[in-house]
Amino acid sequence: MQLSLDQPRHDYTLRNADGASAVVNDRRLSSSFVLAPDRLIEEWPATDSKLLEPGHLEPLMALSPEVILLGTGSRQVFPSAAVMASCLSRGIGLEVMTNAAAARTFNVLAAEERRVVAGFILGDA
Repeated sequence: MQLSLDQPRHDYTLRNADGASAVVNDRRLSSSFVLAPDRLIEEWPATDSKLLEPGHLEPLMALSPEVILLGTGSRQVFPSAAVMASCLSRGIGLEVMTNAAAARTFNVLAAEERRVVAGFILGDA
């Protein structure tokens, strides 16, 4: 069996994510952040998915995604209907999941060269 290393064509890969931290490439992050295949925005002000407002998604939408992944920590917590509607009204898909699931999904979609942007809410233990 021949094995070959598949090198990603994008700049950022999520190595690990849970409710408290994430590893992007080789850097450990401990505060909420936004990630696109070619962009990392640290210090995203979202700290609690229950308190998320439509304005929190503006930095993600500014990157022109076709889909937004929202990692809500160690548990899946859906944001308000207003947050969901802010994406849908612009024709942008919004998928809500745990940070671990969002990390796996991000890597798959980025490898497929999809226009994906992910917001990861960090802070729970």
